[in-house]
Amino acid sequence: MTTLNQQQRAEAIHAMSTHKVDVLVIGGGVTGAGIALDAASRGLTTAIVEAQDWAAGTSSRSSRLVHGGLRYLYNLDFKLVAEALRERGRLLSTIAPHLVEAQPFLWPLKTPVIERAYSAVGVGMYDALARIGSKGRATVPIQRHLSKKGALRRFPEIKPDALIGAIEFYDARVDDARLVITLIRTAVRDGALAASRVTVEEILKNPQGRATGVRARDLETGTTFTVEAEHIINATGVWTEQTQDMAGGTGGLKVLASKGIHIVIPRERLKATTGMFLRTEKSVLFIIPWQHYWVIGTTDTAWHEQFTHPVPTAEDIDYVLAHANEVLAEPLTRDDIIGTYAGLRPLLQPKVLDESKSTKVSREHTVTEVVPGMVAIAGGKLTTYRVMAEDAVDFALGKAEAKGRPSITATLPLLGADGYGAAQNRAAALGRRYGYDADRMQHLLHRYGSEITDLLALIDDDPSLGKPLQAAPQFLRAEVHRACTTEGAIHLEDILIARVRLNSEARDRGAAAVDEVAEIAAKALGWDEARTEHEKSNYLARVTAELAAEEQSTDQAASEARMQAPDIVS
Repeated sequence: MTTLNQQQRAEAIHAMSTHKVDVLVIGGGVTGAGIALDAASRGLTTAIVEAQDWAAGTSSRSSRLVHGGLRYLYNLDFKLVAEALRERGRLLSTIAPHLVEAQPFLWPLKTPVIERAYSAVGVGMYDALARIGSKGRATVPIQRHLSKKGALRRFPEIKPDALIGAIEFYDARVDDARLVITLIRTAVRDGALAASRVTVEEILKNPQGRATGVRARDLETGTTFTVEAEHIINATGVWTEQTQDMAGGTGGLKVLASKGIHIVIPRERLKATTGMFLRTEKSVLFIIPWQHYWVIGTTDTAWHEQFTHPVPTAEDIDYVLAHANEVLAEPLTRDDIIGTYAGLRPLLQPKVLDESKSTKVSREHTVTEVVPGMVAIAGGKLTTYRVMAEDAVDFALGKAEAKGRPSITATLPLLGADGYGAAQNRAAALGRRYGYDADRMQHLLHRYGSEITDLLALIDDDPSLGKPLQAAPQFLRAEVHRACTTEGAIHLEDILIARVRLNSEARDRGAAAVDEVAEIAAKALGWDEARTEHEKSNYLARVTAELAAEEQSTDQAASEARMQAPDIVS
């Protein structure tokens, strides 16, 4: 079992500060985590640091989809869609079949012949590109054409006059934060040194102007240290420009932040057995079913406030409700909402800052040199994180070295993927042994895969961990304990935001569970009473600020309301 915990973190910081590494990755979102795994699995000595918790930025605030981008076909971006569908197939079949699950969606049709015809061609091409990318294997079912009656059977809450029929097609869904944490743990298994809550304060350069390392600060202790590196890769998303500015020079990327928000409603609010895909004037709207809730979003608006805590406004929430209600017979209201969250997309501008620098550009992401010894990557999307990682490491190494150390991540299962089929086959027997029903076992399998046995071993050692949380019975006490001892949670907010995700999946953002979760965390992390109370009060202040932000009408007012709560570390 590969662990992220306090001892591992301390050892990683000591090792990266005393031994030069081949690759230093700055940024612990899905791109940075993918880069760390790609580099470590090539046999390169690798370190990765993240200023907040793992996945704390965009990578825990997405639509939680692994998709090819069906709408790109209408822009004739065949190569882009084919690449994403190929990665979707790899994730479903090899890399993370426990975390990534095929998901059907309805595409409602409003006109009988022409729209159905061209939509069928588009979705047919989508299916065909997916088959080509997976070498003829079907990783998801192909499209189905539904009559109006058939569509209403699959999604009975649709307004009868909102469609004349539908096409059902497949993409996939993923718990984005859990994917990132699993990537980091897998990278650590393969030798990477990983430390969250470490911020880079300076890029170090030699007299010739080449980046040779960084000066960093451990935010938990306040200690500063240096990391020497042959190659530095900046994977900080919307913070790309701030990070590369520390290196000086004229190279790098220009990135703008675009806010996308989502609302969460209870699973029982809609009886549908499929999701829904709608095109809007500003973006697309997905209505996505999960085991215990629905996620609905998203928006696409410029964000000019602080980057650390983007928040939805009242106007954003009303926008999503209005577009969902265009097709729902019984309109959703604010009373239906149990959670909200907002994330920032790092939108690449058309040109890099210095066109004389050698650059690798795709439709979705770009890798370029900031200064010699340091490269930056930005853009892209969660689905293609692995391709982005491979491109970034290849570019940093240069053609000759990259050819001698090729990427192997296309066929590398993440932790929990090996043996997943066997774990599925044993699920019913394990459920009977521990007194868990099929719903509980499904929840555990899709979070832990074959590592479910490690979780159950915790319960064997301490049967009290086998009980559900009183305020959130969909989660076991063992899941909180594991978040602290294996999944790198350092603070109470780390647990409730990215691991036991009550911050976005409970009406009170997990406030009712704070006492019980803190009690388990305190025992696992060795907190005294004062530390425990501080963690609780800080998280509750955050909840108050987040709820206040939702009532504001502008981004500026919402951001100011959110920033009334102090960060747990600064």
